[in-house]
Amino acid sequence: MQSIIHFNYFILFYIIFVNLVYTLLFLFSIRGIYIHRKKNRYWSYEDMIASSYTPPLSILVPCFNEAETIVDNIKALLSLEYGEFQLVIINDGSKDETLKVLMEEFDLHRVDMPYKKEISTKKVNRIYLSASSENIIVLDKENGGKADALNAGINVAEYPLITAIDADSIIERNSLVKVVRPFVENRDVVVSGGIVRPVNDAKISKGFIEKISLGKKSVVRFQVVEYLRAFLFGRIGWGMINSLMIVSGAFGVFNKKVVIEAGGYTEETIGEDMELVVKIHRLMKEKKKKYEIVFVPDPVCWTQVPEELKTLKNQRKRWHKGLMDTMLNHRGMLLNPKYGTVGLLGMPYFFFVEMLGPVIEIIGYIAILLSFWYGIISLEFALVFFAFAVVYGVFLSIGAILLDEYNFKKYNNISEYFTLVIYSVLENFGYRQLTTWWRFVAFWQYKRRGNKWGDMKRKAFSEKSQE
Repeated sequence: MQSIIHFNYFILFYIIFVNLVYTLLFLFSIRGIYIHRKKNRYWSYEDMIASSYTPPLSILVPCFNEAETIVDNIKALLSLEYGEFQLVIINDGSKDETLKVLMEEFDLHRVDMPYKKEISTKKVNRIYLSASSENIIVLDKENGGKADALNAGINVAEYPLITAIDADSIIERNSLVKVVRPFVENRDVVVSGGIVRPVNDAKISKGFIEKISLGKKSVVRFQVVEYLRAFLFGRIGWGMINSLMIVSGAFGVFNKKVVIEAGGYTEETIGEDMELVVKIHRLMKEKKKKYEIVFVPDPVCWTQVPEELKTLKNQRKRWHKGLMDTMLNHRGMLLNPKYGTVGLLGMPYFFFVEMLGPVIEIIGYIAILLSFWYGIISLEFALVFFAFAVVYGVFLSIGAILLDEYNFKKYNNISEYFTLVIYSVLENFGYRQLTTWWRFVAFWQYKRRGNKWGDMKRKAFSEKSQE
């Protein structure tokens, strides 16, 4: 009996501690957005595009069975507002007509050129150049997973900065110059990340978004709230103390030389994006080099998110297993002062809150309900638990929504933000518990395995399909 009471108090204090961490991140985020807005007053993005100081960029587009979306994606990338860039498209042994549609649309011709393996990869079968666009190069290689595809792209990338854009994503015309800006302002920056938002049911024209939509399905709207919360105070906050440990695989810019020095993307992991960022942290700390990994809140990459619970479940389980991969691969950094704020703050947060959090939360729900049912705890204690577990989470979600409305205004009118506020409340009554359960199951199902492409049903980026 006494041990159950002690466990209940442990759960309560754990939730209070987590919410305090979220509060600090939220405050850091407010300061980060304030500094970002202040910088924008003195140097416009138009000036950056025209500036000779803006470095050239190689855009890596890995694709596996992306015939439905790849052409629209490439056309959108070709229209980006950026000075000098190249597109490196990597067909990772697709089984559909991805390569065929690329060859027909962009008039690809095979060329004989050396393939220098600075990072080891699966065999590259053919290399193509486009006759219609001089800055397109296409690699056709054996299937090796997303990490292997990205490493192959790095090997042929011509420019000092690289970014990986998912083939099911669309970035805004000026997003690239925004996310590259930190490299121009501070030579210590080695990684810069931007925000990712759901694009489902938006109106698309010629590879660009004409009208934003929250999505018709509730499962999409719940994810919009999640993405705003994760990016607008989670990643901005960690970036402010140089402990950002994940830059989304859908949108991040890296110093190519540092990536190669860190060994490129790791193939034997599920979460290759987080793994690479942590590897770079570790490399720079161990070599005692000055560096920064930053997050920029206004460059946007729009991506399709799951519209079916089965697909969402597989995605979240995959994400959690990827997190576990990275935490276990770099467990020597945990609470190690040698790695500064990354070891003392970032790693403990992701280990004890993100990785172990679902286990503690599920066990906590069960313990509190049973304790209340058998009269071990009072109604007052249960209400306090509920307040910290739910009400405070709603407050933080609404805070992220208000930050977005005040600073970026990506949605069309105030009614859509009001809808998001409603969904930030509703997600705590079923949706959050469901995603927590999936992560809980993933924790116990975890076993190390190679990198595989995640399967998700895509919709073509076209006006007809979106209307």
